[in-house]
Amino acid sequence: MLDRSILSRAYFSGDHVARHQLDSFNHFLEHNLQKVVDEQRIIETDIENRGKNSEAVWVELGTIRVKKPMVREADGSQSTLFPTEARLRNLTYAAPLELDMTLVQGDIRGEPITTTIGQLPIMVGSMACNLSEVSRDEQADHGEDPYDPGGYFIVNGSERVLMTLEDLASNKIMTEFTERYNERIYVAKVFSQYRGYRALVVVEKNKKNLLEVSFPSVAGHLRFVDLMRALGLGTDREIVEAVSTDEEILTYMMQNLEESECDSVESGVMYVGKKLAPNQTKEYQRRRAEFVLDSYLLPHLNYLMPENLKEGDEGYEKTVESVRLAKAHYLGRMAEACFDLVLGRRKVDDKDHYSNKRLKLAGDLMEDLFRISLNRLTRDIKYQLERASMRHRDLSISTAVRADVLTERLLHPLATGNWVGGRTGVSQLMDRTDRMSVLSHLRRVISPLSRSQPHFEARDLHPTQWGRICPSETPEGPNCGLVKNFAQMVEISKGYDNTEEVKNIFYNLGVEPLTLGIGGEQQ
Repeated sequence: MLDRSILSRAYFSGDHVARHQLDSFNHFLEHNLQKVVDEQRIIETDIENRGKNSEAVWVELGTIRVKKPMVREADGSQSTLFPTEARLRNLTYAAPLELDMTLVQGDIRGEPITTTIGQLPIMVGSMACNLSEVSRDEQADHGEDPYDPGGYFIVNGSERVLMTLEDLASNKIMTEFTERYNERIYVAKVFSQYRGYRALVVVEKNKKNLLEVSFPSVAGHLRFVDLMRALGLGTDREIVEAVSTDEEILTYMMQNLEESECDSVESGVMYVGKKLAPNQTKEYQRRRAEFVLDSYLLPHLNYLMPENLKEGDEGYEKTVESVRLAKAHYLGRMAEACFDLVLGRRKVDDKDHYSNKRLKLAGDLMEDLFRISLNRLTRDIKYQLERASMRHRDLSISTAVRADVLTERLLHPLATGNWVGGRTGVSQLMDRTDRMSVLSHLRRVISPLSRSQPHFEARDLHPTQWGRICPSETPEGPNCGLVKNFAQMVEISKGYDNTEEVKNIFYNLGVEPLTLGIGGEQQ
């Protein structure tokens, strides 16, 4: 038989300790960095009347590349930077980011220019780290411990670890009870997330058996049936079939239909518009309602909208209508889950069950940070170009890009731990007391719940944590059960980006695609 000690030594090697952080950051460098740039795509400006003809000016973003970490000396020379030198000289271990940008002025399209837009902090041991090209035996020559697990950043000479964040799964319908005025309210909710924006959409049944919907930017509640009409389901039959054809649920739906005040798609849109912009013109109310429904209601379904499709293009109206219909059918699923809870056909979802949790690793956290930082840079580029235009100077991308804008926005959260979204303590100074404390810190998981509240169930061990979370390693005091650590043999899987391939697998298993035309007719 194979000696177990050999197996354990092979598995619990230095490569395994921070592998989840390294894999996540490498995926960010390979895919998500470019994905965030593609989301932005174009920097529009308000520049007009340059020259004789009025012409629009914008900047197109292309391919982004990450170089290797370098240090610029006082005399202007550049040299390769290794982690040990960054620690000793109190430097930040970061690499230049290069982005292809093209200036377009009306019909005149300039040549793509490769510009350094800032410095990206690099995780020690990742594919962009200079140690990745050095063998383990040669690392000692650069002053590095060959058995150091990596998985951390070096900011101003300090070693910083990004904590793995544990949060509820997004884009997943969850049901629960809530109490209001001594009445039990049945709730179905979903945290809809798209491109870093997270919106809580709630469908609830009140004591009068009426369904109400709430989501960001809408004060109070909207009637479920009238909102479904606003999304394109014009007839009572379409609304009922979007929820369920079950007889018991049908009884509840009849009560909702009787309370409805709208009888068409247009009246449904105006109902939403009056809620959003009271005492405004009808045209403004209609446009405001359409904008809010498209942007803030179930934003994760906006992935159905092609990236390059703009208002005025052929097929734009039909595509928008099909996306709204998809949102209506998703709301129907939420209403059905709510009624199933009322009828006792499903139980309240356990928030502490690990299938309802998702972990945000270093790559996901850096993606959120880079998205905000790039947005800040694009606004600055827009301002610089408009200022140059007002002073009648030649427009140039190289002079409009200020690299320190992006660099500062990336480094400050890493140095302080204050992350985007109001989270604190995300980046922590690595505990180098001994090797065991290093391994523990790299595999730590923190929960976003408040430390001052009891949260008894969240702090308890849950059976689904078996093999995933260490049952004994957690601090005493207010952090007990909210700060956890990975089990020794845990492996973390990541999401799959190719949605079309996933759809095709389901279709091959017999799932029927729901293709909707105008008016909600199935094709």
